[in-house]
Amino acid sequence: MGSRRLLVEVSRQNSLLKPVKNLFSSSYHASVMFGGNAGIFNENFVQRAFNNQEHKIQLPACSMMLSRALYSTDAATKEVVPTEAAKELHDKLLKSVIEQRTAPPNNLLWSLIEKCQNREDIKLLYNVLENLRKFRLSNLRIFDNFNDNLCREVSKACVRAEAIDLGKKTLWKHNVYGLTPSVASAHNILLHAKQHNDVNLMVDVMKLLKANDVPLQPGTADIVFSICYNTESWDLLCKYAKWFVKSGVKLRRTSFDTWMTFAAKLGDVDNLWKIEKVRSGLMKTHTIGSGFSCAKGFVLERKPKEAAAIIQVVTQTLPDAKRPDIMAELEKLVSEWPLEVIKSRKDEDKMALAAGLQEDIPALIDNLSGLAVKTDLKMADLTKMPFES
Repeated sequence: MGSRRLLVEVSRQNSLLKPVKNLFSSSYHASVMFGGNAGIFNENFVQRAFNNQEHKIQLPACSMMLSRALYSTDAATKEVVPTEAAKELHDKLLKSVIEQRTAPPNNLLWSLIEKCQNREDIKLLYNVLENLRKFRLSNLRIFDNFNDNLCREVSKACVRAEAIDLGKKTLWKHNVYGLTPSVASAHNILLHAKQHNDVNLMVDVMKLLKANDVPLQPGTADIVFSICYNTESWDLLCKYAKWFVKSGVKLRRTSFDTWMTFAAKLGDVDNLWKIEKVRSGLMKTHTIGSGFSCAKGFVLERKPKEAAAIIQVVTQTLPDAKRPDIMAELEKLVSEWPLEVIKSRKDEDKMALAAGLQEDIPALIDNLSGLAVKTDLKMADLTKMPFES
């Protein structure tokens, strides 16, 4: 009970504190070179700072009380508290900046980033970053943000600690932490979204990239397309694909493979040919993914000869080592893809499509005279299958 009263009292004291307004616009840019790998301070600036300390950064008087309260060992309390390692580094960094008014060693900040294990650790990290930024502005007259490597590692630490909402702050153009939004920081969060098939998180990140003028990269498309494919979010994939293309991003073959495979899976022939037009304008040869997607498009148009022809072209242009992959894709075309594409159709169209595929896929196989197709490659009778709506 004693520790809880202390926490309440500390909370009341903190509520009376007013945030220190940033005296400098975050849009300032100065061509200042920083010392050390972390890009935090230049020692030449530090020496001058000792002689000019007009602007002071003050630590709230209740901070030590708050620290002791967070470390309460009350058995009834199950609050997440900072780890000892992170708290120790946090205190050393603030003691250097606030009490000693000297630039802390770069390795301390890097160590804190590496030691962050939970949300409370990340809060301590952001507190350090905010105070370091104030110190750089007021004492060292350094207006630039921290370098990109440090910002990327901060976002990685947020993901590791599962503090995703705090990680999003690394994508803010205007922030009090000295962080510069970058696509590398965004990728750390997007990969987390991919791992958990979190479409909403992906959408949030893409909004932040747009709002904060972060340039897109081909790797961004790879991750976003993959999330959309895995979560069957076709409309979102088309939306973001249009954004990437209009932004001048040169999509990778892997992105086109995902995009075209999705279109073929849905039986969206119109969009499939539009994507192929964009792809062929950038790349001369097919991958297995793009080639077989086009073959499926021809099958849907009742053109099994053209479908066989494009598969043969893919076979001839790819090395022999890829032949097992081609055969595996052909088997999927026969056994898996028909069921996928039929499932995506409306009830009244299912049987007509099944009848067409039942006729055209065997014709496709017969036309693959130049490819060593297994003789036991057969398809089930689609017209006799009960399809779910």
